[in-house]
Amino acid sequence: MKAMSTSSASSHHPFTSPALISTTAPTFIKIIAFSFLSFTLFLLVKRFSPYPTTTTQSHHLSFFNSTGATIPFAPPPPPPPPPPPLLERTGIINEMGIMTYDFIVGEFDEGLIKSVVVNANSSNERDGNKVVKLEKFRICDESVSHYIPCLDNVEAIPRFNSSGNGEKYERHCPENGKGLDCLVPRPKGYKLHIPWPKSRDEVWFDNVPLVGDKGGRNRISRKDDKLIFPGGGTQFIQDADRYLDQISQMVPEIAFGQRTRVALDIDSGIATFGAYMIERNVTTLSIGPKDVHENHIQLALERGVPAMVAAFGKRRRLPYPSQAFDLIHCSGCRINWTQDDGILLLEANRILRAGGYFVWAEELISKHEDELAEQWKEMEVLTRNLCWELINKEGHITIWQKPLNNSCYLNRAPDVKPPLCDQDDNPDNIWYVNLKACITRLPENGYGANTTNWPARLHSPPDRLFSIQMDADKSRRDLYRADYKYWNENVNGYIVVFHVNDVNIRNVMDMRAGYGGFATALLDFNVNCWVMNVVPVSGSNTLPVIYDRGLIGVMHDWCEPFDTYPRTYDLLHAAGLFVVEQRRCNITNIMLEMDRILRPGGRAYIHDTTAVIYELKEIANAIGWVTFMFDSGEGPHSNWKLLACEKRL
Repeated sequence: MKAMSTSSASSHHPFTSPALISTTAPTFIKIIAFSFLSFTLFLLVKRFSPYPTTTTQSHHLSFFNSTGATIPFAPPPPPPPPPPPLLERTGIINEMGIMTYDFIVGEFDEGLIKSVVVNANSSNERDGNKVVKLEKFRICDESVSHYIPCLDNVEAIPRFNSSGNGEKYERHCPENGKGLDCLVPRPKGYKLHIPWPKSRDEVWFDNVPLVGDKGGRNRISRKDDKLIFPGGGTQFIQDADRYLDQISQMVPEIAFGQRTRVALDIDSGIATFGAYMIERNVTTLSIGPKDVHENHIQLALERGVPAMVAAFGKRRRLPYPSQAFDLIHCSGCRINWTQDDGILLLEANRILRAGGYFVWAEELISKHEDELAEQWKEMEVLTRNLCWELINKEGHITIWQKPLNNSCYLNRAPDVKPPLCDQDDNPDNIWYVNLKACITRLPENGYGANTTNWPARLHSPPDRLFSIQMDADKSRRDLYRADYKYWNENVNGYIVVFHVNDVNIRNVMDMRAGYGGFATALLDFNVNCWVMNVVPVSGSNTLPVIYDRGLIGVMHDWCEPFDTYPRTYDLLHAAGLFVVEQRRCNITNIMLEMDRILRPGGRAYIHDTTAVIYELKEIANAIGWVTFMFDSGEGPHSNWKLLACEKRL
């Protein structure tokens, strides 16, 4: 019976015959054992391998590399953390909202997978426009190597050469479609700029052309392949330090570096006044016109001194807010302050802080005594009508102080000129706004006049924070502090990851500055630079807050070129700029403008939405920048990314 059962079973299951089992069992067992051993070795190698498959960075600001490229300026990554334990089981939430392990894996849905791939690819698209590969931009002709588009517009400016109102020094930007569509070339022999503070006294001759005769009055000399700047610069007969000491002795209350933190130097020559004020903890913005006979501002920026091409004209306000500067300085500035009913001095009065000082050091060269006497008499009358108090006069240096409130203005005789501006005049409305022949009223609440001394004012929320036209109201102080905390963490990341403190960065621009949190963080981390805080016209006007903190800045429309020479900034910072400006500007033009003003060897850090960053990356590559893309400090799942760019020599 047993034999019959075995025979019957064998006929239905041939692979279970005793003979076959006896011959194949050892081989089968060997295969099973070998497979198990191989799988065990694979797990052990993967677990204890010295070659990590992933890297992370655990600094205050974590940048996750999204490109997989090797980053030459990043530090070596820390050792990888141990892998998480393997999940043996998983579950799903059923229709009752309860976790269950009783589920069936469905069949492969090819359509679903295709839709995921399409969605991933479309993340590089914006508003229906695909991000396409761009061809490399061409190099412009050498004739535009020092070109400022809105101040060198050959079609518009010649029409104003005969005008006496200074229109030829104002902005006349190219029409749409006629701007630069190429890369401004650097001069032959260009070298990476000399680091600060050595650059205060010397720059490379090949980097900046020496326009006009800089001998004699200006006393700039050439030594081998460098330009050498003396202590007196182009402004002072005596040494600059002795000149500043004299001002301090004339009015000790000026208190450089404490009460006086932000200054304006008008028609500043090569900015020697501002260069030496830095040692006294005063940030001085040096301004001057774009002049075919002189390029003082270009020399100043090459030295690493805060400077900008701007001029007092008779038509438009300067792009600075009311009560911006604690001190305004004019030494031989070639401005007739009393002409046209004193309209230029009225503009100086608008941007001078209540209680601030106006220092006038009139040039004595080539002027007769009777001419000086007449000019002084006119200046006395005008300043008295402006309610400026003459604090001290010593030799050719005169110092006035602006009043703290409107009481003097209101007590003047009714027929005294110039009159007070209307109550509805906004002194902070400055972009392409015409000058007004009236005295700017001071706020009745004292805003702008009661700033604290430096350095406390850098972090103290100023009163004018509450005068900004924006949606928030009671939360403004919280926003102000949160903005600083955010940028403090980000700048710490820049220092740790990008070694910002160790590279040759001096001239910095924040292209969308907000409250100035980025510049404040750079100061707190002792980065040896100065920052031009740009407030775009497309957002809230936060310039009064920036100046009240003891920083400098300017209003600008990024649909137009910026008024500076090519190759003047070492670092351009743009946070949330392009996602806003893409609605009204050509972002390719903005990137080309960034390349124009960025020095070779400089960097650009751009925070923006993922879709915008992918588009900017293509433009940056077409410009010739080396780019690295990172996830933002919020982590890899945030919709914001960081694009770090280098413009290599």
